[in-house]
Order: sequence, then structure tokens, then C-alpha cells
Amino acid sequence: MATCDRCGEQESMPYQCRLCGGTYCSSHRLPENHDCPGLDEWDDPGGVFDSGFDDSVNDGGRSGGGLAAKVPVDTGPGGVLGYFRGNVSFALLALMWLTFILQYAVAPVLDVPPYSQQWFNIFTINTTAPLAVWTWVTSVFSHGGFGHIVLNSIVLYFFGPVVEKRIGSAKLVGLFVVAGALAGLAQVGATLVTNPSVLGEPLAFTQNGSAVLGASGAIAALMGVLTVLNPNLRIYLYFVIPMPLWIATLLFAGYSIFVSTVGGGIGAGGVAQFAHLAGLGIGLLYGVKVKREGERAPNQLQLGGGPGGPGGPGRRR
Repeated sequence: MATCDRCGEQESMPYQCRLCGGTYCSSHRLPENHDCPGLDEWDDPGGVFDSGFDDSVNDGGRSGGGLAAKVPVDTGPGGVLGYFRGNVSFALLALMWLTFILQYAVAPVLDVPPYSQQWFNIFTINTTAPLAVWTWVTSVFSHGGFGHIVLNSIVLYFFGPVVEKRIGSAKLVGLFVVAGALAGLAQVGATLVTNPSVLGEPLAFTQNGSAVLGASGAIAALMGVLTVLNPNLRIYLYFVIPMPLWIATLLFAGYSIFVSTVGGGIGAGGVAQFAHLAGLGIGLLYGVKVKREGERAPNQLQLGGGPGGPGGPGRRR
């Protein structure tokens, strides 16, 4: 239970204002309802908080420009997509599961069986066609099996909203997609450096090719950001083992390095170890940037998860 800073009411699900940092009940959660001092420094006559996801605060809840201006989508308070303002983490989570359905339910109906070359060329970054730009995005949301997506979903569910509150929705989307794509490209690129002959070869005809899919590289980036912002953030590994985030990150990195160098290589066990390390590195660097800009992280994450999910077929992230 928390106490509303405005009326003193006990609230089991309190709201925290991002302008002043105060804790409020549902009646006083809006900045204008608790006389938020942050409104005096913010040029927003409507008093509507902008999550950073769109420009609707300046035009009555309608999206800002370009195609969105021609096909208006209401993401303002009460709009059809209003829930996703400040909740982009869950939108990313939904996209992962929609892609998963496309992979294993829709694609076979369209005569694209799972793990066929055509399937790999749609849903993975691979050594056959590494410059297929669409796969740089689709691979981030694709997964190699039910266990793979479930574990990645759990970590995104807990880590995503925490990072989103610190850096904003738009930056979270950018970090997630860019870090995930670069992590996959790093894995495939490292494979091509060590085995250049597999470039362009169908995966069925080479044992040294690589196909990378999964959100683990992107999620490792989120973990890296949080590790820099608050290394002592308490998480519960596998919902059981409490530990500071910096230890979990160190174990995660140490395991990936060990497996990559001693335990069989950068793709040992069908897991894209190098992609994990690349994603983590991107997150750590971005976390340093955010910290220099004065962002703060929370002191505790009540229901944490483990540091990233396992992989699927080929090279998984």
C-alpha cells in the first residue's frame, strides 16, 4: 500500500507522476489534479502528459504528420489506441506473439513450412541472404519455439516498462529494434568472417551457416541499460533467487563469453552467444549515455526475471 501525496488515501495501485515524481491515487494521478509543479515548466496548455510515443498532445490526440495525418489514429486519452501511450513495452510483446503465430500457423498454410529456406529468409537474419533488410526487423520479433518466446516474453514484461519509464516510449522502440537487429547482424557477420564460403549457400546444404532469430539480443540491451542506471536493482532470477542486477548481468556476460571461447563457439548449442554479447554491449553504452543525461532508475523491481531467454533453431537470441 502507498499513500497519496495529495489526499493521504491508501492506494494499492498507486500512480507515479513523471513530472514531479510524486505518488498519487487514481483521483489525483493527472498532473492538473495534484497541482503538479512540473506543469509550470512545461508548455502544454491542455495539461495532457506526453509519453514521448507520439505528438498527439499538440493536436487533440491525433497523430502528428505524414501518413498518420492522412489516416488519423487516435492515441490520446480515451482513444482506441490510448492504452499504448506509455505502454509500448506491451505493444512490442504483442508483436512478438503475432509474429510467432505467423511463423507457425499462417506460414504453413501459405506453403511456407517452418525451417524451410523460404521460412528462414522471411523470419531470420541468415548467411544465405544477410542483406535482406526486412529480416533485420522480422528476426527480432520471431522466435524458434514456444519455450524461447515464453522466456523472452517474461523478461520483456518486467524489464521493458521499467526502461520505458526512464527513457520514454519512442526511445524504447528504437533501442529494442536497433539493438536486436545489430545483435543478429553481429552474429551472422562473425559467422561470415570465420566461414566466408557459406555466404549465399542454402542453409540445408551447409553445416556452418547461421540463421538468427529472437528478441534476446534486444532484451540484453534493456538489461544493459538498467545495469548502468541502477546496478543494485534487485531482481529475482527464475522468480526465486534474489540478486543485484549487476551480478545477474555479470553472470550472463560471463556465461556467453565462456561458451563462445571454450564451450563450442559463438553459436554453441544453437544459441547466438555473440548476439547476446552484442546486445548487452549496446545496452551498456546506451545506459552510459542516458546516465550522463541525468536519467534515474528505480531502486527495486518487485517481480524480476532471468537475464534473457534461450534460443530456437539455428542460432537463437
